[in-house]
Amino acid sequence: MPRGRQPANAPKTLRAAQAEATRAALITTARRLFVEKGYFSTSIEDIVGASGVGTRGALYHHFEDKRALFQAVFEQVEEDLIAEAAGLEDGGDALTRLRSALLRFLDASLTPEVQRILLIDGPAVLDWQTWRQLEGRYGIGAIHALLERAVLEGSLPAQPLIVLSHVLLAAVDEAALVIANSPEPTAARQQGVDAISLLLAGLDAPPRRQ
Repeated sequence: MPRGRQPANAPKTLRAAQAEATRAALITTARRLFVEKGYFSTSIEDIVGASGVGTRGALYHHFEDKRALFQAVFEQVEEDLIAEAAGLEDGGDALTRLRSALLRFLDASLTPEVQRILLIDGPAVLDWQTWRQLEGRYGIGAIHALLERAVLEGSLPAQPLIVLSHVLLAAVDEAALVIANSPEPTAARQQGVDAISLLLAGLDAPPRRQ
């Protein structure tokens, strides 16, 4: 290749990098504003102006509408929580690690970001069914994997685990929603910890047949 000549795909690569940077700027800015002002008090003009991307057209090039941008923010927050949990892997058996992971989510529900984006605006903006699907996508796999490990370790009786995974996710989600909407979130968090701990304490008992 002659010296100084750019590869044929260089402009395309540069455009792709610029597009990705624009998308990232929109998500980062929207994430901050959604926490500070809430979804319904944040306008597209607020996001475009604060992100420095220039025009509404730049936003609509990447996202169908403000709701689609919110969903991208929602999923990024979920991914960050999963990555943080993976980086704080506790020792001990699988049930101990499961308890720690669920209780960490209750702790996270005290933070403004998780409260506002995942627990308050999330169900309202995305609709309940979509919210539950996204929560399941990020939570069910992690819970199910730890339950499988507990069965292999012998700390949990062998049993169908998919329904149990959904029950545990639903329990911790509901506890987090109570915390996020409580006038006394710290006290509600402790009650949530007590309830989840009691629920998990019964897992090592053989399931009763009717």
